[in-house]
Amino acid sequence: MSVTYFKARDRFDFSKDTLDIGNPLQWDRSQFLRHLFKRIFAIPDDRIQDFYQRHLDYYLSHHSDGTEEIFFKYFWSLIERQLNVLLNKDVYDKNHLRNEREIARLQKFTELLISLDRWNIHKSNDAVIAQQDSEIYILKQEIIQLKTNLKKATALETEGYINIPEGYRNAVLHLCLQMQELKTPEGKELMFSQTQSVWTKMICKYFREADKKINHETIRRYFPSDKRELGDKHADIPAKSRLFTINPAKKRS
Repeated sequence: MSVTYFKARDRFDFSKDTLDIGNPLQWDRSQFLRHLFKRIFAIPDDRIQDFYQRHLDYYLSHHSDGTEEIFFKYFWSLIERQLNVLLNKDVYDKNHLRNEREIARLQKFTELLISLDRWNIHKSNDAVIAQQDSEIYILKQEIIQLKTNLKKATALETEGYINIPEGYRNAVLHLCLQMQELKTPEGKELMFSQTQSVWTKMICKYFREADKKINHETIRRYFPSDKRELGDKHADIPAKSRLFTINPAKKRS
């Protein structure tokens, strides 16, 4: 019975930082487990070891034949059982966020208990399974988050593309290069990118030539990373492909 292992809160003890179990006024001892976990979920992380030591001392002082191993084994079983209950709840449970917080707290307790376990109680089959369930739960949460992130990242993806007639790919590249040189009336770059690869990747991803993919390695020679030093691999758009010229519109009155 939990009430014999853990110190109950004294009546009229209204201290806010108590580690004892229960309410300061009358409460039902048959609900001791519920009050135990209410306290476990309330105390700060830096008092977890104090909690364990206080109730261990209480148990040993009230049981002449008691040992820390007996107390540890019982306490471990309670934490392990409650952790399994929470891990087996549906991730879409209406109390999911609270469940997450409680799981994190019980995992903190298991970390402490494992560090104190001189008897290897935590290596029992049930404990190993509980640890595996805990790890599986964490992985499931990561998968859910990754799926959410992927959905957001691909929200604007499309299977369609802009098709260029065969032989006119370079004419489109020439337009892209011209767009990089355009200025606003205030003298700012109309289209600015840190790297030229943004342009080449955009073209390869969203354009096709005669319904065929455009080779990234082929077109990037037209988009030098440093326009001041073009390098040996740079190539200019052939004159025959410079079919269009972008000019600023005349100012309207």
